[in-house]
Amino acid sequence: MPKKPHARRAERVSLPRLHAYSQADAPRALAWMGARMIRPWTYLLALLGCVTLSACAIPPAPQDDDVQRLASEIRNLGPGVDPAEAERAAEIAYAYTAQLAQDYQITDSPLIHNAKVNQGLRPRGLCWHWAEDIERRLNQENFQTLTLHRAIANADNPFRIDHSTAIVSRKGDSLYDGVVLDPWRYGGVLYWAPLPEDTRYDWVPRDVVLDKRRKEQVARLRPLPAP
Repeated sequence: MPKKPHARRAERVSLPRLHAYSQADAPRALAWMGARMIRPWTYLLALLGCVTLSACAIPPAPQDDDVQRLASEIRNLGPGVDPAEAERAAEIAYAYTAQLAQDYQITDSPLIHNAKVNQGLRPRGLCWHWAEDIERRLNQENFQTLTLHRAIANADNPFRIDHSTAIVSRKGDSLYDGVVLDPWRYGGVLYWAPLPEDTRYDWVPRDVVLDKRRKEQVARLRPLPAP
């Protein structure tokens, strides 16, 4: 096994002792100490400035090859998928993601945007908003060879927030055979992948998660048996 790199030792800074300086030298010593203390803050402020500038960028427009690659992935879901429907689904997924990014006023990273929605500073843009709106828009096409699903991840993980997504599959297949369509993950830039390849999340059918929560709520409301 490769050796782990050693942690870099913190630099020891020898500060001048003020009593060793004359009264005339004291201002110079204080200025030296102030420079040593301000320098790290300068780096931090510069870093925060870069993060702010990158976070406020508008999501880029999709490229033609992006749409074609998604259309190809949907066509490859299996025999029986109409190539025209696959093409239309891919075009809508990208175009509607761009439209929603404007409607939701996306200017920040996903978690910051979530906070703004929860504070009433943005109209929509939580992950389940994206999933709901994308699913609704694609279902308007009344596809004959494709089916839309909803899934939730992290529902049982108290250390992570729930995450929702839409999934497209061949008609008759389960969501586990489909392609994840997740515009929330990268702040209005459509992420997609066959579900088995999306190892970042453990997707569970939305109905299963909601049914489990309903049962847990009923159990909490049920009166305890008499001793």
